[in-house]
Amino acid sequence: MKRIPASRHIVIDEDKFLLASPTAAFPQHATRSALPNHKEGTLTSNFENVLKLVLQEEGGFCKDPEHMGGMANLGVTQRIWEAYVGHEVNELTMRTLSPADVAPLYRQNYWNRVHGDKLPLGVDYAVMDFAVKCGTSRTAKTLQGICGVEQNGSLGPETMQAVHSADPVALIDAICDRRLAFLQTLPSFTVFGKEWSARVARVRAESERMLQQTPEVGISQRQG
Repeated sequence: MKRIPASRHIVIDEDKFLLASPTAAFPQHATRSALPNHKEGTLTSNFENVLKLVLQEEGGFCKDPEHMGGMANLGVTQRIWEAYVGHEVNELTMRTLSPADVAPLYRQNYWNRVHGDKLPLGVDYAVMDFAVKCGTSRTAKTLQGICGVEQNGSLGPETMQAVHSADPVALIDAICDRRLAFLQTLPSFTVFGKEWSARVARVRAESERMLQQTPEVGISQRQG
């Protein structure tokens, strides 16, 4: 499967481009009790599965003088990595970053901020990939807008109740639709739109596949 080259990663200013989301209530799922969902500290987190997919999309090392944030590897720019570790790093360090190295950063900066362990399977991936590419604040507010709750960027109990009351397939579709609609407003969509659209399509398909996850994987038997 073709992946987007790291050199084409775009860092989006989420304050400059805020996606307005309708506040109409989202349709509820008729079989909510059957929906597998995360509960922090219960069974196995889906973080590792989601991160593997995100890193496949992000690609490997890139050194492009026009790349915002400097060199990048596994979707992490030099600027972001230096901020995370608290000191400057050289090219060798960036080239040798491994999934194990960057996993704590992805968990801290993205997964935990969107409360990935509390989201339904599949929805967690759609939300996480959106957050990685477009920012956690935008993603949270978009999710709240879809679910018809206050768009304050804080995914608290009210938001989670609305999320778990929704039809998960329709929710995934709405998340991906809103993400694509936002990307289409960016000037750079004329250059990267085809690749961005393909990524959103892959995320949509994989997220919906996760809803059918078998118990053997160890993550589909969670109860909210």
